[in-house]
Amino acid sequence: MTGTTPAAAELVQRAAGVIAAKHRGDLDGAEKLLSAFGSEQAKTLGFYLLADLSLGLLRAQSGQSMDDLVHELSLIVAATATPPGA
Repeated sequence: MTGTTPAAAELVQRAAGVIAAKHRGDLDGAEKLLSAFGSEQAKTLGFYLLADLSLGLLRAQSGQSMDDLVHELSLIVAATATPPGA
């Protein structure tokens, strides 16, 4: 996330706040943060940049390649996804 603008950094912080609020059970706070994004484009960018930063930190800690991390993440998502109608 090198060279990120202050506006983009604010979007990342807001996205992280949504996740933190949800995990501590503050669903109203998470909803308020989500509505503060202003647009779907801003929300998408914030969560994209947060995911990119998170995967970069995990890659640095684990020593795995980004491709390996994304593959592992995809397998976890597939294994935990609930089929429609289940």
